[in-house]
Amino acid sequence: MYAFFNSISRVMAYLGGVMLTLLIVMTCLSIAGRSMNGLFGAGPITGDFELVEAGVAFAIFAFLPLCQITGSHATVDVFTQRLSPRADRVLQMCIDLLFAAVLVVIAVQLFAGMQSKLRSGQTSFLIEFPVWWGYAACMIGAGISAVVSVYIAGMRVFSVIAGEDKLPQMQGADT
Repeated sequence: MYAFFNSISRVMAYLGGVMLTLLIVMTCLSIAGRSMNGLFGAGPITGDFELVEAGVAFAIFAFLPLCQITGSHATVDVFTQRLSPRADRVLQMCIDLLFAAVLVVIAVQLFAGMQSKLRSGQTSFLIEFPVWWGYAACMIGAGISAVVSVYIAGMRVFSVIAGEDKLPQMQGADT
């Protein structure tokens, strides 16, 4: 099961990376177009900030599953580095349970927001693309993040019950 969630998480991270790359290229072209100030028919890309807004939001949610499954979120262990392995497992379980709950709430709220934007027909200001498209893209990332987080939290609960780690060694900042 871990391998399945790890694969999905990596695919999402690749999609997030592709999105950021496309946004960088678009931003560079838009800036170059502004610099040319109408020479050769060039100009800024209309609605570039609208596309960056939606694209970066998707990329953030696309990277979350990989961060969660590899334990790569930023951590500060000043107060916890001297905990026993059992206490450390219990603390990590609590953190992962809370993280899973928050991501489930975010996914549910994004779904509700997407439905609201879909019903209202709201579009972006300049290029007039439907706002619900951005919500839908983010909801996919948030939904996968929530499922991965629930899986990780469940594995942490089993780790605490069994008294041993049931997940591969995490790759956080302290290793």
